[in-house]
Amino acid sequence: MTTSQRPESAPAEIRVGGYRLLTRLGEGGMGVVHLACREDGHRVALKVLRPHIVGDDEARARLTREVNSLSRIRSRWIAEIVDSDPWGEIPFVATRYVPGLSLHDHVAEEGPITGDDLRWFAECLAEGLASVHAVGVLHRDVKPSNVLMEGRTPILIDFGLARVADDPKLTHTGWLLGTPGYLAPEILHGDDATTASDIHSWAATVAFAGTGRPPFGRGPSMAIMDRVRRGEHDLSGLPDDLREVVHAALDPDPARRPALGEIRDWVVGGPVPVVAEPAPPSAPDDPYTVPLALAAAAHERTISIFDEDDPEEAGSTRQLDEELPAPRVPLAERTRRALLLVGLGLAGATGIAAYPWLTLAALALLTWLFRGASLAASAAGARRTLRGARWYDGPQLLIASPWHAVQALPGAVLLLLWSLGLGLACGLICYAVAASEQVTLFASGLVTVLALWLGPGGSRFRGPLTRMVNPVCRTLAPWLVAWVLVLAGAIGLGVLATDRGTDWTPIGDPLH
Repeated sequence: MTTSQRPESAPAEIRVGGYRLLTRLGEGGMGVVHLACREDGHRVALKVLRPHIVGDDEARARLTREVNSLSRIRSRWIAEIVDSDPWGEIPFVATRYVPGLSLHDHVAEEGPITGDDLRWFAECLAEGLASVHAVGVLHRDVKPSNVLMEGRTPILIDFGLARVADDPKLTHTGWLLGTPGYLAPEILHGDDATTASDIHSWAATVAFAGTGRPPFGRGPSMAIMDRVRRGEHDLSGLPDDLREVVHAALDPDPARRPALGEIRDWVVGGPVPVVAEPAPPSAPDDPYTVPLALAAAAHERTISIFDEDDPEEAGSTRQLDEELPAPRVPLAERTRRALLLVGLGLAGATGIAAYPWLTLAALALLTWLFRGASLAASAAGARRTLRGARWYDGPQLLIASPWHAVQALPGAVLLLLWSLGLGLACGLICYAVAASEQVTLFASGLVTVLALWLGPGGSRFRGPLTRMVNPVCRTLAPWLVAWVLVLAGAIGLGVLATDRGTDWTPIGDPLH
């Protein structure tokens, strides 16, 4: 699971497997990753499978086998699986949430890792791979976007899921899952992956961390893969001892790469490994690796390399962009939401009929506050998702609030002018048919409220309001209390407007 993309707001109150989706972290070929939380507030990274996989029982079965093996991994350097439901209405996998940038984004924002921090990075990443290999699993996709930085410590994510992405439907249409420059050359030749393949990816990722650039350069995918097969890399800028280890681990011949145990010995002060024994092979008849040769055989069809680290790279394309199938909220809860929102709308319309100026002033203030709060919450959520919670989040939000209030003002004014213009047009129609003052104001108020909800920039008005309404509507008792209060207020304002007439406080009646 990757967080290399900027987060987008998830649909409000969507729930998957008992988790509430908070925001979208990113996506890959197999699914969409969201920050989600349980009822107790515990946060996880939730990956939801795409629709083309949801309907495939064999894909679900392979996901079950993968989850069973990967759930045995418990390591501080791994974002391990904490929950899953391969056979649910929407299959998902939940892993430990790591509040930090991916290595790719970390290097882009703060520069290459240097000194003791780089040695610590190499050590922790090797330990993480060792914990995966210890339970007989190959990662197959170690790369900068699959390493999250928790402070100065790398956390390996998205391990093993490439096996599930090896869907027969994808294979038969010529898809290759991986990233040029981080796939081992033997995989590009069509051979099975081994632990030595992960070691090659480890070395390429460490080289990127220490230099800030891909070791095999950039450019068209085929050019990068050709350099990988020939072992043509650039390690300038790495410390001498680390450069020797990385150079050995990037050997095109997997039999000449150092074993993971030798690398771990080196990072704690042992000798520099140069040539190692052949790495132990993976399990025989492994059906999960997609060889390049198989993809190349379908030369008349598309070959796509999912390169999450360099999306603008020539020769790479992106497909499989189906949207997340959102689970539906129960009909009873949706009905309660609609009734409460309708009640609030009626209260606003009757308020305009009874106290026009005061109600319009209140609606204008709410529109401005809602828009400012929405902008502030979006900015705070984006910061928190990208770099995790910080002690200064609260003060930072308070300091930035005046700016968000200023930023919200133009949009709020536009929405208010739009809504008042439509309300005035409705009032003129009512006046033309000789409707009473109260009926005219009520109809104009109803149109104004609807325009605030649906007008340009109305999502910044709807968002905060629905976030206030939706929790109240989850169960019957709180909703019933809120509904009775809102309905009583709307009826009371309507009675006042009918019996006592319209009160134009604090400004006089514009018609007199």
